[in-house]
Amino acid sequence: MALVRYNPWQELNALERQINSLFADTRVPSARFDRDFIRVPAAELQETDDAILLLLELPGLSAKDLDIQVTEDAVHVFGERKSETKTENNGTTKSEFYYGKFQRVIPLSARIQNTNVTADYKDGILNLTLPKTEQEKNKVVKVNLEQPAA
Repeated sequence: MALVRYNPWQELNALERQINSLFADTRVPSARFDRDFIRVPAAELQETDDAILLLLELPGLSAKDLDIQVTEDAVHVFGERKSETKTENNGTTKSEFYYGKFQRVIPLSARIQNTNVTADYKDGILNLTLPKTEQEKNKVVKVNLEQPAA
């Protein structure tokens, strides 16, 4: 008979794994894939002197499935995914449905002119050009470098 050393932390580690698996689908933002279904779309922000460029990855969605609202300091993206896959094999048909609503709020680092936003949606990529307000374009901050008195 072999001696086995008891490790009390092993039970806590198992409990931690179980709790993590319960909350795995609720992390936001998350670009995790669950049967080819993206819970929250991946985003990329790029800031220039005149505008903020936002790219969102929304494969498999049509423009009518998206609702985009732009405020002066954030972009709100709402959508609904409806997808069906059918396969036939040896007289057996397998059908899978993936559907669900998602939303993502992307805060912006500068104020924008939300009335002049341009959008382009092609091949599952949403490209938003968010022009900055004149105040943000001309914002220059002077840094005063004073030597401390000796």
